[in-house]
Amino acid sequence: MPRTLYAKLSLILIALLLAIGLFYTLFSLSATRHYLEEVNQHLNRDLAHNLVMDRNLVEQDRINDMALKETFHQYMVINPSIEIYLLDINGRILSYSADPEKVKRRSVSLQPIRDFLSGGGYPLLGDDPRSHDRQKAFSVTPVPTAESPQGYLYVVLQGEEFDAINNAIHDSRFLRLSAWALASSLVLGLLLGLWVFYRLTRRLHHLTANMESFRNSNFTQHTHYQRIEKKYAADEIDQLGERFDAMAERIVEQFETLKQEDILRRELVAHVSHDLRTPLTTLHGYLETLQLKDETLTSSERNDYIETALRHSDRLTQLVTELFELAKLDATREAPQREPFAITELVYDVAQKFRLRMEQAGIALHVCIDNETPFVEADISLIERALENLIDNAIDHTPNGGALTLSVQKNNNKAEITIRDSGGGIPANELSRIFDRFYQVNNKHRQGGHAGLGLAIVKRIMELHHSNIVVQSEIDQGTAFTFMLPVWQPDYVKNGNACL
Repeated sequence: MPRTLYAKLSLILIALLLAIGLFYTLFSLSATRHYLEEVNQHLNRDLAHNLVMDRNLVEQDRINDMALKETFHQYMVINPSIEIYLLDINGRILSYSADPEKVKRRSVSLQPIRDFLSGGGYPLLGDDPRSHDRQKAFSVTPVPTAESPQGYLYVVLQGEEFDAINNAIHDSRFLRLSAWALASSLVLGLLLGLWVFYRLTRRLHHLTANMESFRNSNFTQHTHYQRIEKKYAADEIDQLGERFDAMAERIVEQFETLKQEDILRRELVAHVSHDLRTPLTTLHGYLETLQLKDETLTSSERNDYIETALRHSDRLTQLVTELFELAKLDATREAPQREPFAITELVYDVAQKFRLRMEQAGIALHVCIDNETPFVEADISLIERALENLIDNAIDHTPNGGALTLSVQKNNNKAEITIRDSGGGIPANELSRIFDRFYQVNNKHRQGGHAGLGLAIVKRIMELHHSNIVVQSEIDQGTAFTFMLPVWQPDYVKNGNACL
């Protein structure tokens, strides 16, 4: 069994052409024979009647035996392609002009004779007395008269001599030329078909080679499908190549994404292991000290140990909470639950949560709200979490005596929210990495024990809202984080009708 599509199509084409050639040959022979029989019978339909009339085969309403024998003899010489038979009223053969040794029937069927005399459609085939199963075109007339028939003059139009000549013609040069013409046509059709199949399958072969190369590269390197005949419109094969290119590009992107995610996962495990080990080790050490030296520790030392253990426990709890929160946001595939709310009230509420902490740290808080700021449409819980992380991060990087400014203003159809601190700023070469997980900017004003997940959570929240967060920073001048949220519009405004 051939393995390639081209070989299979070639075999199918060869078999199809052979079948067509055989069918055409058989059909042509059958149609030609049928046509000749019909033409011959049309031309000689009155031959039997004319023989009776011209040769005076009937005298005084009786068959003239002498005239009949003379007619048999003359027509065997003049027109050997016909054979004449005299039948009785029941179809039994009484006399004939054929070779006696070759006549095998004693009678012929009367039904074709009746059909012929009643004017049935041509060709009508009657029994051939020289064969038990063969039928031939004929002419017939009742004798002596149609009014009082006593028998029939039955003329076979394609007698023994006709068969011999016909067999000889089958071997003639004309038929040989016809056979060669048919064979040449089939061969030419085969060559043209093979050429067409090659033109079609070479593109499939090219596409298959691209697929095989893509598989051998472990689905990491893809060679684009190149259209061979660019001047024509793309057909199904070209469309298949384009679809494969799109699929391969998507697979390569997914492999790259998986690779990056694997790198991030490894880094996450490394960072989590490091960040968990420090508070756990410290917590375990202080608890173990309390257990071993409980009787020798003073009340003040015991409180210091407990306070330190609780501080590291809080840090551990915060780290685990942020990890779970970031994992939840990463797993989110659905859009945030958007709803209209007053962004100014949310900013005031979040700032109030940090007021006591900022007072203890000696940080001044300024809230600047544009009175024209309308409602926004977003997930209020996620935006609240983003504001908390940004303010918490700003406090950690602002020294005592510094200031923190929260501003909200309308910018076209957006609400612009900015959190600005007066800390030490972020070096320009680190700005592009501050949203990376576990990345922490080291400067002289940094406080707290965060693991570097707060800004990563903020960035993910903005991505879920199809928004961006922009950071601007100057050394010793502070840092500003800005993001925008869409302004909420009532349904009647969205539909273009501003009238209630």
